[in-house]
Amino acid sequence: MGPFKSSVFILILHLLEGALSNSLIQLNNNGYEGIVVAIDPNVPEDETLIQQIKDMVTQASLYLLEATGKRFYFKNVAILIPETWKTKADYVRPKLETYKNADVLVAESTPPVEFCTEQNHNKEAPNKQNQKCNLRSTWEVIRDSEDFKKTTPMTTQPPNPTFSLLQIGQRIVCLVLDKSGSMATGNRLNRLNQAGQLFLLQTVELGSWVGMVTFDSAAHVQNELIQINSGSDRDTLAKRLPAAASGGTSICSGLRSAFTVIRKKYPTDGSEIVLLTDGEDNTISGCFNEVKQSGAIIHTVALGPSAAQELEELSKMTGGLQTYASDQVQNNGLIDAFGALSSGNGAVSQRSIQLESKGLTLQNSQWMNGTVIVDSTVGKDTLFLITWTMQPPQILLWDPSGQKQGGFVVDKNTKMAYLQIPGIAKVGTWKYSLQASSQTLTLTVTSRASNATLPPITVTSKTNKDTSKFPSPLVVYANIRQGASPILRASVTALIESVNGKTVTLELLDNGAGADATKDDGVYSRYFTTYDTNGRYSVKVRALGGVNAARRRVIPQQSGALYIPGWIENDEIQWNPPRPEINKDDVQHKQVCFSRTSSGGSFVASDVPNAPIPDLFPPGQITDLKAEIHGGSLINLTWTAPGDDYDHGTAHKYIIRISTSILDLRDKFNESLQVNTTALIPKEANSEEVFLFKPENITFENGTDLFIAIQAVDKVDLKSEISNIARVSLFIPPQTPPETPSPDETSAPCPNIHINSTIPGIHILKIMWKWIGELQLSIA
Repeated sequence: MGPFKSSVFILILHLLEGALSNSLIQLNNNGYEGIVVAIDPNVPEDETLIQQIKDMVTQASLYLLEATGKRFYFKNVAILIPETWKTKADYVRPKLETYKNADVLVAESTPPVEFCTEQNHNKEAPNKQNQKCNLRSTWEVIRDSEDFKKTTPMTTQPPNPTFSLLQIGQRIVCLVLDKSGSMATGNRLNRLNQAGQLFLLQTVELGSWVGMVTFDSAAHVQNELIQINSGSDRDTLAKRLPAAASGGTSICSGLRSAFTVIRKKYPTDGSEIVLLTDGEDNTISGCFNEVKQSGAIIHTVALGPSAAQELEELSKMTGGLQTYASDQVQNNGLIDAFGALSSGNGAVSQRSIQLESKGLTLQNSQWMNGTVIVDSTVGKDTLFLITWTMQPPQILLWDPSGQKQGGFVVDKNTKMAYLQIPGIAKVGTWKYSLQASSQTLTLTVTSRASNATLPPITVTSKTNKDTSKFPSPLVVYANIRQGASPILRASVTALIESVNGKTVTLELLDNGAGADATKDDGVYSRYFTTYDTNGRYSVKVRALGGVNAARRRVIPQQSGALYIPGWIENDEIQWNPPRPEINKDDVQHKQVCFSRTSSGGSFVASDVPNAPIPDLFPPGQITDLKAEIHGGSLINLTWTAPGDDYDHGTAHKYIIRISTSILDLRDKFNESLQVNTTALIPKEANSEEVFLFKPENITFENGTDLFIAIQAVDKVDLKSEISNIARVSLFIPPQTPPETPSPDETSAPCPNIHINSTIPGIHILKIMWKWIGELQLSIA
């Protein structure tokens, strides 16, 4: 249980930093409630594991209580048990708990963490703790957390944690669809039918129970729950999608009817409701309490600019997805929203994966041409879906061998056509050509894992928050993996569409700079700052793997500390054992070709001023500054360039300062010695910067430790945060008297030794520090 104990210590740190955005954790009278520990579906059934988890969390609760000065403990914990394990009487169905919002996953090992204090923390240790937390100890970070500030130490011993055992069951979904009069605007009802058919024919998994309710001024049950066991079950539900729009908007009526439909067969705990609306409803808050008590998860789809502003509250309070689709048909937002609604608890091999989603408005018999890559990890249940707004287009499709594909099912009423590829689709590049005049076409391609034992390449995208207040930047993330292995060097872009219909394209990067915390971990990130209005924004991510893409083999995580060849003791160099060789197989250079699209949900922006929007965004913080001795007395600096606005554009200038005291440089940066940077012209964001200088007006001789930091400045004089601190040391070992060589020996002078810190993050290596320092991990 050692590896799992480490996971819980990491959980402790996450709790004290603040619960994650999709977590159910809440602090109640010093006790943390709503903690979810999920056993990975691939873990073999083992009843003793459950008791081990209980024992470990109980011990960790006592540890947490003592480590935090009797402030916090674990109050209740839910253990999520795989559906594949045997059912038992004490296993109950989960409510809001899912694998997606689990706080701890029992799977692979993670390294230990322990708390340090301001008194015993080594600020010069070359580790991720210092890198991410600005030289602060773990206890200082905990002490600054919001949870810490609003609690006091407990005077009595808390009770042991209580546990509930939750087992995943069959998926239960009820569609709650708006068919009010406003849905007749802008072809919305027809688009709802297209997206609904994709969900029913492809996205929802076999074995799921699905029902359907529509609403206008009142609710109407279109179909009671039926289990999806065949294509005919899917067709039955698809035929019940609404055909006409009229009446007002009563969202609560639709929700209450859905609860009734579900309760005819199952409790609402853990069930899902997909709620779509385009209208306002000032009575929606009237059913908030019923929603909370139901235990159901509400996924919301806001369609158009006038959907109820309170809609997102339903998804927030229940842990559901929130999405937004504009009236810009070519962006395919509504189909993307429904395509993202795969099960949060089902096996990944059963989930629908979107390979492509695009649209185009054509004029004068133009063609919409393109390709879709079907890689070896997918191919089962591959579906090509085409929609149009006026007349059926000409559709041409060729498989990778050049064979033309036919047999599209055409639905002229819904204005869509689809083709299900039988068996496993051929691996390679599929080509398509669509021709039409004066209308908008969209193409969507979905598939499933080709083999239950081969994990498919997946793209999971999200933002760091679901509400953003100007001028606070938003971060967009895309996590690309095959199983647990990250996919590196993919081409990843995010398309962010505002309620005004303006779309901004961001290139997401995995370079360890700007918004990206760690280089080459398969998580691609970028700041978003180009707000143009208040209201909802949708996020969509496209990922392509080609010549440069590679898969990294999963290896046990290692300490973030820099390897030190040796240290000085009594003027003699003591050498550490050689650093283990990096396994060249860790990054598998075999070409990984794939294409994926993924909905990143939506967010709501506020306080955005009217145009022209002022420049209130500073350059991003430099986090990868490195320094080394060059030519004996020069210092060579390298870093990734920030931008004018975080990691976009080009900064105006750099301020570089140096000091022989790391704390003075951190705390009194503006008073530290400034380096002449007249010849240093900033490059465009994410470019590599190199700067060579000679320290002046400061002692730099044998034994000198010199610390360097940078600040970027934009054209309106906004300054970035101070960079990580890099360090160089100059050490010239004492010369020993030369010995007379034997005839078969030659002698050579001992060269000067220049030791430099080159790790990313807080480069504060105490080079002469013996390698027995702390090996703390980042908790930021």
